[in-house]
Amino acid sequence: MPIKNYTTKVPAAQSVAEIVGALADHGATRIQQEYTQGKPVSVAFMIDTPAGPRGFKLPSSAERVRAVLVAQKVKVDAVQAERIAWRILRDWVAAQMAILETEMVAIDQVFLPYMVNAQGATVYELYQSQQLLLGEAPQ
Repeated sequence: MPIKNYTTKVPAAQSVAEIVGALADHGATRIQQEYTQGKPVSVAFMIDTPAGPRGFKLPSSAERVRAVLVAQKVKVDAVQAERIAWRILRDWVAAQMAILETEMVAIDQVFLPYMVNAQGATVYELYQSQQLLLGEAPQ
């Protein structure tokens, strides 16, 4: 079965706007969209956390979505892949906000892998490059 939202007709710009709206509704103090060749590639935002203001960056990759769909034998062009990528990210953000609204988690906990340092690297990127070491897994 193809990935979620593979038939979406919602323009990428609308999904990005919905993400921005959800972030603003949940306390983001600054929101910035990054574009490459006129296409949105990430949404970055600042939010106050218990540890102070923190920055986060949510990336989107239409190229990866397209590669997955091609492997699934689904015919997709670059525009559709972009729509799908942003719609999936919009759904994920909406789900995270729903969990946040239950007060089971804090916003920095939900978005921790996407938290950025002063150089713009995310926690996940630091972990992947072994600059953030967690030690051995418990036995």
